[in-house]
Amino acid sequence: MHIPASMLQGSVCPVTLAVSAAGVGVAGVMAKKSQEKPSGFRFAAVTALIFALQMLNFPVQHGTSGHLVGGLLAVSLLGVPFAVLSMAIVLLVQAVFFGDGGINALGANILNMSLIGAGLLGVVYLKLQEKGLNRNIALASAAFVSVLAAATACSFEVALAGSVALDKVLPAMLGVHVLIGLGEALLTVAVVTALNTYGRLRQHEPSVFSGALVLAVFAALLSPLASGFPDGLEWVAEKLSFIQYHAFEMPALFPDYQAVFIGHEGLSTIFAGIAGVALVYGFAFFVTKLLAATRPARA
Repeated sequence: MHIPASMLQGSVCPVTLAVSAAGVGVAGVMAKKSQEKPSGFRFAAVTALIFALQMLNFPVQHGTSGHLVGGLLAVSLLGVPFAVLSMAIVLLVQAVFFGDGGINALGANILNMSLIGAGLLGVVYLKLQEKGLNRNIALASAAFVSVLAAATACSFEVALAGSVALDKVLPAMLGVHVLIGLGEALLTVAVVTALNTYGRLRQHEPSVFSGALVLAVFAALLSPLASGFPDGLEWVAEKLSFIQYHAFEMPALFPDYQAVFIGHEGLSTIFAGIAGVALVYGFAFFVTKLLAATRPARA
């Protein structure tokens, strides 16, 4: 689902970046004013967990893979404003330290997976619950639609950039992401249920931290077993022969989720995954401290 830098050019990059910056800013203000804030430990652990779970690609049809996006997982455990911030942190760390998504595509990826996937569909999830729909059904439904909504936005963005015609990319993206969306729905409900069972998240804060963090480390350890098939967007891009553009690329510390100084591929992936969990955890915890900071009163 991450749009690489080579698929976007022109005004779509600064426009999506501006929209995403504004959206994340609004989420930050709402999070700061929220009466129900997750602790820094819970926010950091859940954010690290989403990063780790995104490394675990699972195979779908025609030699394609998908991975948990995690927007609704974050909403369920953190609330909508903090979920938007959580997803934005994951995407920022992936782009800067792992070369996943690319800097010029960062705005589009945050728009698709954070603002739409967690923000808009998070509100839909809450509305479904208010209507009396079973929580798990509401969660699965919103998680499924979040993947299709992000895939639709992605299709418009690459079409606006001139990489491919919209009438070709949109049906192809929706076709492959239907199955990925089903995986998203099942995994989201399974992980949320497991964590709730483990510690009854809302009541026992230490269990939130420990359960999510242990799961994040465990997912990182399993990362060498992830499917090597191209993800849904990569598969569509190859099938439709997207136009590729020269784009600014920052040197990544862990390119393609590999610690290049380790010769063994599996250990290299595990090291990069553990390092990513630590980076995301630290960054997320720092963000909660910024949100908790108060301005000194005027004399």
